[in-house]
Amino acid sequence: IRSRHLLFENCARRSQPQSLRGFDFSAIRGISKMACQNIYYSPRYYDSIYEYRHVMLPKEIAKLVPRGKLMNEQEWRSIGVQQSQGWVHYMCHNPEPHVLLFRRPITDPIAARKAMAA
Repeated sequence: IRSRHLLFENCARRSQPQSLRGFDFSAIRGISKMACQNIYYSPRYYDSIYEYRHVMLPKEIAKLVPRGKLMNEQEWRSIGVQQSQGWVHYMCHNPEPHVLLFRRPITDPIAARKAMAA
């Protein structure tokens, strides 16, 4: 079985998100409350180092996501994504730009072991 990371070919990978100079944050003010309520947050999944989750954005918000760039925490929060602290947007999935991939170091080792054992 191929690693889940190999399944995301043609993805922009960087160790640190780059700043979005010139990003038009004024467009964000027009996001409807309904669109923010339709953001899908996946359950967490784990490997031995990180916990992962993906976030699927509705079309109205997805068009605000810059293509081929990783967003820092301020940027993804500004488009309506709400998560606890520590999550990093670590990979772009070019075939589905409305899907944001996040990871953070495991914060609850017991829950991670249970999830990996299931």
